[in-house]
Amino acid sequence: MRADDTRVRHCSLPPYPAHTPPDGLEGRRREALLSGRRAWLNGTVLHYCFLSRQRDGGQGDGGRYDGEQREAVRRGFQEWKDLGIGLEFAEVADRTEAEVRIGFRRDAGSWSAVGRDALRVGTASRTVNFGWDLTGPHGRGAVLHQIGHVIGMVHEHQSPYSGILWDEEAVYEDLAGPPNLWPRSRTFHNVIRRLDESETNGPVWDPLSVMGYRFGPGLILEPPCYRAGIAPPGTVSELDAAFARRWYPLPGAEPPELSPFRSAPLGTETGEQRDFVIAPRATRDYTVGVFGECDTVLVLFEEVGGDLRYLAGDDDGGHPRNASLRVHLLRDRRYVLRARVHSCWGPGQAAVMCW
Repeated sequence: MRADDTRVRHCSLPPYPAHTPPDGLEGRRREALLSGRRAWLNGTVLHYCFLSRQRDGGQGDGGRYDGEQREAVRRGFQEWKDLGIGLEFAEVADRTEAEVRIGFRRDAGSWSAVGRDALRVGTASRTVNFGWDLTGPHGRGAVLHQIGHVIGMVHEHQSPYSGILWDEEAVYEDLAGPPNLWPRSRTFHNVIRRLDESETNGPVWDPLSVMGYRFGPGLILEPPCYRAGIAPPGTVSELDAAFARRWYPLPGAEPPELSPFRSAPLGTETGEQRDFVIAPRATRDYTVGVFGECDTVLVLFEEVGGDLRYLAGDDDGGHPRNASLRVHLLRDRRYVLRARVHSCWGPGQAAVMCW
């Protein structure tokens, strides 16, 4: 490869506060919490909007980008969806209705919040930024990479399974120069820092992943085959697709109804999700809760005009309690409850109940 082929701008993920499980958790329980903490519940409709400078206080593009840039992003969402996954992507005009808010600030680099980290960002701010032209040679890869972050994927070259040994000073020097102009802290966070095994996209390294960077010669010392550089093709690889389908399988049959005062079993496998319909016979306050020695996340949606709107959610996050919701439900309305198991760590079957 030519050296100039690798001198491309790189994704610069901002650091977010670490997710720290409670002290004293045994290894597998801790790993399960870390591995699933950023994944959306399957079946979620991720609403995205494009910000504008005039309307959104400098967060958007200010009209400097034409419709081709937005269309490139729309194609990227469709390409991930066409893999056959249970997530939906819907464009909206109002940023307060969007979990994913996209800007095109040229002076802000390209980056995205990873998965559910987007929920930590106020609705006035971007959760994704594209800092360069998306119609150029690496534009498609840049879009697919950032959407990979949106659905919960991390940088593949930081996987501990890669076996990469960096010439660290050479990496710092390379990324300090144009076009990235990164300080050492940003290079460490996005390249040198090795991820925990529980945070990775999968149990093996994928050099073809769209979540990897392109690196020129002289930056990688080991494995020897990559001393001349590495250039992922900028497309969704088979292992990228496997990640998306593992966390977001296509939905099956209509979820069963969760009747008041009758428990329903949950799965026991890490990351397993069960969905239920709640159709109240009376308007009143209800409690929806999990029972059993397990770590879970619960999210309740209300069906409005055929769309599911978020109503309430809880994640016990490994703390000594079970996830539960206290909600006011209306008679003859339809609600969908989604429950995902981080891990089951005690005897017996975990269950959910509405009362």
